[in-house]
Amino acid sequence: MLGQFQRDGDFTVSHTAEPSSTLVAGFSTPGLAGLTAVDYLVDHLNLTETGHITAEGLPAITPFEQGRPRHHTRLFSREDLDLTALVGELYVPPRLGGSFGDAVLDWADEHGVREVVVAAGVPVPHAPDDHRTFYVATDDYREHRLADATVPPMGTGFLDGVNAAIMERGLGSDLEVCLLVTPVHLQAPDVEAAIRLVETLESIYGLEIDASPLQSFAAEVEAYYRDLAERMAAQSEAEPEDVGADRMYM
Repeated sequence: MLGQFQRDGDFTVSHTAEPSSTLVAGFSTPGLAGLTAVDYLVDHLNLTETGHITAEGLPAITPFEQGRPRHHTRLFSREDLDLTALVGELYVPPRLGGSFGDAVLDWADEHGVREVVVAAGVPVPHAPDDHRTFYVATDDYREHRLADATVPPMGTGFLDGVNAAIMERGLGSDLEVCLLVTPVHLQAPDVEAAIRLVETLESIYGLEIDASPLQSFAAEVEAYYRDLAERMAAQSEAEPEDVGADRMYM
């Protein structure tokens, strides 16, 4: 174990390798598009697990596959690629989003991360023409990554939870922050939304990754994602005040 970072006893980041200067994250949010997209990047870029995050005081989940358990929130990297991926399968309610986001960002700042991009879906009313990826980004990220991109800005609205905490840090520091967001339907996973996010990440970072196999990739993990979505829905019924939705408008 290379290092361990703990914030207020709530969240602990453990890692065996230093992260890259760019951190790409996908979390458990409605539609699971961002999580699916970043999970797909991990699989198709052949990234290796290099760390994980544990959370005290949250309803615990321990995913497993083929009888092998894994951490719910994991970090992945590759030595020859300047990108670290964060795959967050644990649903973090908005009331703890700030603490969780700060823990990730404090660790990232301590280890040289310079930009953070979050891939996410948002269940807003939308027309078929709105099936595209939008951005909410700090000025420095826009100048660095989006000056020549064709990604349009999101209209107006509000962020909350983890996304708000990450964006707030970008506003008050040198950290470059971007939220890549696309409208989602509530089925899990929304594969078409995940494909849009993968294609946008590929175009911004020149990853040379083919998003077309994502349909079959999502089919392979559909049962797992469906169970994860049902768990999120059950928590929303039990604690409705803890389930937030970023309020955005096209």
